[in-house]
Amino acid sequence: MRFQKEVSHECFYDLRAIQSRSLIQLYYSGDAAVGYRVVEPHMVALNQANHLALSAWFLAGASESQEGEGWREYLIDEITTATMLSEHFYGPRPGYKPDGGKKFHNVQCAL
Repeated sequence: MRFQKEVSHECFYDLRAIQSRSLIQLYYSGDAAVGYRVVEPHMVALNQANHLALSAWFLAGASESQEGEGWREYLIDEITTATMLSEHFYGPRPGYKPDGGKKFHNVQCAL
């Protein structure tokens, strides 16, 4: 299933992937490591700069930080394409805050 940028603003693919706990392969151009990533989507909300962002657990792919698995923030405007994969994840990762914690507010969709 392929989703285009214009629907991402409505949280369409994120909501479906979050609800079904499906992995997402996304193409991200918002940092120096432009390319595909595979993530576990946890939340879409406004970040501290009031940009709509996806909070996700990074599994594989391009990574500016090169830190391996862990929490990443992806600006929705910088996600060009996203594909909901058939693989699923089992639930929230350590440190997940469904209310957004200090980094996010105005949660649009979440686990």
